[in-house]
Amino acid sequence: MADYEIFADSSANLPEDLRKKYSIHIISYIMNIDGKDVLCHEEGMPFHETAKKFYENMRSGLEAKTSLIGEGRFIEALSPVLEAGKDAIIITIASGISGTWNQAQNAARELEEMYPGRRVFVCDSANASMGQGLLVLYAAKLREEGKTAEQTATWLWDNAYRLNSYVTVEDLKYLRRSGRISAATAIAGTLLNIKPLIKADGKEHPQLMVYGKAHGRKRSIAALIEAFDANVEDPGGQTIAIAHADCEEDAKSLAETLRASHGAKEVIIEYYDLCTGSHIGPGTIALFFLGKDRRTEAEKKSFLQRAKAVFTRDRAKDKE
Repeated sequence: MADYEIFADSSANLPEDLRKKYSIHIISYIMNIDGKDVLCHEEGMPFHETAKKFYENMRSGLEAKTSLIGEGRFIEALSPVLEAGKDAIIITIASGISGTWNQAQNAARELEEMYPGRRVFVCDSANASMGQGLLVLYAAKLREEGKTAEQTATWLWDNAYRLNSYVTVEDLKYLRRSGRISAATAIAGTLLNIKPLIKADGKEHPQLMVYGKAHGRKRSIAALIEAFDANVEDPGGQTIAIAHADCEEDAKSLAETLRASHGAKEVIIEYYDLCTGSHIGPGTIALFFLGKDRRTEAEKKSFLQRAKAVFTRDRAKDKE
């Protein structure tokens, strides 16, 4: 196995058995609930129980405030690895969703100065939740194949936008709270039983965008399957992921449909991570898979310039 460690923030949403199998390090987001800071991820804690209770409490009115992961916490987590003579890869939530990406970049510069000769590659997953998590798994498998840290990081930069993320929500009020839709749109949508269809976009700093709408829950989940059929590549030769915010039966039904008649073989189901889940609310269901590149040709050119700047540590461009 190549001698480097892989880190991800807790948005990556990876089940415990996979984290342990592939020796993946998780740096947790922190939520503030009723004035108390709470970790979104705690190693060894039964996540399914924690997540189920969290989303049940959201339905009863609980609100959580989240914050990015600061530079200091990345430095604290990675320092022992670099001190031991290893390199590292950090795979973050999409840079357009959180400032965590910038904090990881700042930490990488500091760490490389603290430990001369060591490299820290920071990769923008261009996704969230299991969209990010699947890329982390691909990175871990490449490491098992003997790929170097730089080779693995290059693959991640080349393929992040091939990881497709499609999401639908149950209750529009959480999108309204996060500012993704207006109050008027949320009220009208609730009255008409309209469910927004959301996907990760192809921008240089990727975000989640509303790309359509469906009337009712069944049609919104059917729209996820339509997006899968339209964009997936080699469904039987890859791992598909489904994340849900306490709607496990819907997730299981979706997985079974994908296996039965849409070519999927391996499907992972996991509760939505608490940090991003707090912004879109209980009842959310999301589908993640490798497929067509999400970017336009113009977006690809813009991204290539950014990727080159990051890889060469061009600090001036990196701050743009």
